[in-house]
Amino acid sequence: MSETPILIDAAFDSGNIEVLSIAGTSATLAIRHDAHSPFFQWFHFRVAGAAGRMLELRLTGLAAAAYPDGWRGYRAAFSEDRRFWGRAETHYDPALDGGTLTIRHCPAGDLVWFAYFAPYSWERHQDLIARSAAAPGVAHRVLGNSLDGRPIDCLTLGEGTRQVWLYARQHPGESMAEWWMEGALALLTDPADPHGRALRRACTFHLVPNANPDGSVRGHLRTNAAGINLNREWHAPSPERSPEVLAIRNAMDETGVHFAIDVHGDEAIPHVFIAGFEGIPSWREEQGAGYRRYRAILERRTPDFQTRRGYPEARAGTANLTMSTNQVAERYGAVAMTLEMPFKDNDDLPCPAQGWSPERSALLARACLQSLHEWLLA
Repeated sequence: MSETPILIDAAFDSGNIEVLSIAGTSATLAIRHDAHSPFFQWFHFRVAGAAGRMLELRLTGLAAAAYPDGWRGYRAAFSEDRRFWGRAETHYDPALDGGTLTIRHCPAGDLVWFAYFAPYSWERHQDLIARSAAAPGVAHRVLGNSLDGRPIDCLTLGEGTRQVWLYARQHPGESMAEWWMEGALALLTDPADPHGRALRRACTFHLVPNANPDGSVRGHLRTNAAGINLNREWHAPSPERSPEVLAIRNAMDETGVHFAIDVHGDEAIPHVFIAGFEGIPSWREEQGAGYRRYRAILERRTPDFQTRRGYPEARAGTANLTMSTNQVAERYGAVAMTLEMPFKDNDDLPCPAQGWSPERSALLARACLQSLHEWLLA
């Protein structure tokens, strides 16, 4: 008698997988491309009929993924209750079937979910917006709409003169960015948190927890509904290609920007780091010194952040102004930065059970805001 085959599906929010074959508890799978785009790397799917059975799930063709170096040393995220996300035994063979990631896991229950990183659903986004907007002193507005008609939600709070913009998930598969935003909003809306109280007095905050809702719901790695990488649209956003960026940048034009963090995740580098705006045409040493001072404060305040590893700095006059950090620093004279968290683990402080996780993303947000408070005092 043949073994009852497992069932695999991904017809849900942020789901992404193609089932090529299933035999018993083994399956061969492929990741669907972002719509109208060559990018692919995000996966999120459910396995049913799995209780007490060793699963062997092979994701093939991954050498052609957006970041093939991201598979080396990577462990897939899994959850049986969609609350706690652990890491499964995972192996990558670049020579097998065009690059194959093999996930092995024996779940206790019938159902188990796997994902590239712990997902942050559109439904959870609605809860975050509702909870935050109901907090005292918080105003909500819709900056605009995505190509699929979803709102670009913005939460504003604080009464200070310094305009601070925090925005996340331009690249929708980088779900750790919205977990970071959840941590940031928890601190800023807590009436008892001393850092939150001091920051609200000194600054006016504008938070966009999800800048690319269409890509998030569609299960994209990097693009919106039109297949456009939003973080290459900041020089000349358009209603046809990138209404999400146009809405955010127009709102920034209204307020000005003194300090900004664009929150992301990096597929390949197993560390937390920040990229700056070196190379912008209007570079001022005072502006650069503010950026370097913030990095130094954050490095001192949390062992999850470091400055030794990251992206190379652009040479003078060579900054890519289509990217938000460079455009915001150039356009407004802001101290702007791109915060990158790992899809893998923080190799400086590894966690065998979870790797980099939603919980650590939220804690990092608190450290970032506490560092901002110290930065403002100097």
